[in-house]
Amino acid sequence: MIKILICDDQEIVCEGLQRILEAEPDFLVVGIAHDGQEALEAAEKLLPDLVLMDLKMPVMNGIQATRKLRERFPQVQVLVLTTYADDEWLFDAIRSGAAGYLLKDRPRTELIAAIKGTIAGNSYIDPAVARKVLTNVAQSPLPPSQPPKVALTAREAEILELLALGLSNTEIAQRLFLSEGTVRNYLSALFAKLGVSDRTQAVVAALRDGLVNFNT
Repeated sequence: MIKILICDDQEIVCEGLQRILEAEPDFLVVGIAHDGQEALEAAEKLLPDLVLMDLKMPVMNGIQATRKLRERFPQVQVLVLTTYADDEWLFDAIRSGAAGYLLKDRPRTELIAAIKGTIAGNSYIDPAVARKVLTNVAQSPLPPSQPPKVALTAREAEILELLALGLSNTEIAQRLFLSEGTVRNYLSALFAKLGVSDRTQAVVAALRDGLVNFNT
């Protein structure tokens, strides 16, 4: 059973999401919060597996809440759910530790798949958002104190580019004619090289440091 906390400042959105999620036998909505501060308090009491997080909210926005949630409860995954495909806050959400980014206009089946995929360890980035957000990261200038770039093999760079497109381990394995175990091994090595702990952060680090080109 996947325990979910919904965080959105619009009551009608929360009610709609709750109805959709509770229709799934594998989901349990353990609480609803209307701002980031409420989400933090609810997470401490309810210990959800995943928080569906809006971005623009009063009191404490979704970026601040995501950062604090990941600091206090690293086992809790955050899936951003927003209406803003071109919102710069999405880039901040990546750095804050969100595991995925989904637009509210996506169909119900995609929301369910994104939640299950996030819990399974995959990172979902909405196709309408991925190119804008990740290209923004890729084009950001490096600060003067930036450490030397990590050297990637051609295969590692190829896998990172597929991660940036939102492909799962299974899809990457099929695309590159590898076993899923081999893909997992590559990912473990990549995470260690880049000094990150998840797929999204790996993509951001690689794009920020110019290790892959998402514009090709």
